Amino acid sequence: MKYIVDDKELTASQFIEFVNNVWPGEYDREKTRIALTKTLNITAYDNNMLVGCLRILSDGYYFGTITEILVLPEYQKQGIGSKLLQLAKDSTPTMLYFGSQPRVEKFYEKNGCLRGLTSYTIETKR
Repeated sequence: MKYIVDDKELTASQFIEFVNNVWPGEYDREKTRIALTKTLNITAYDNNMLVGCLRILSDGYYFGTITEILVLPEYQKQGIGSKLLQLAKDSTPTMLYFGSQPRVEKFYEKNGCLRGLTSYTIETKR
């Protein structure tokens, strides 16, 4: 497995193909390209295939958030998510805040994350 911190080569097409295997949806290529330029992208590759990605949005000093941590279903339970999370901890100067999908809390706690604030959502139409 090859891990890359701040993967500048990650393309919108590659990310959309990957994310559709985890969160199927209709993703705009240009908006995805712009989004990827605004985050620190930590990736996992099996040969040349993207199998995991964690993105961090940060102001570099006060605040950082993990926007998502995704691993292809067939690669889950192999330590890839834990490695991505460790690389995130090692690669950001800020405290990281993030939400958790229901029933995934134990993964984060196993990896040394502490329960914190309750999160809320304000939804907008895409």
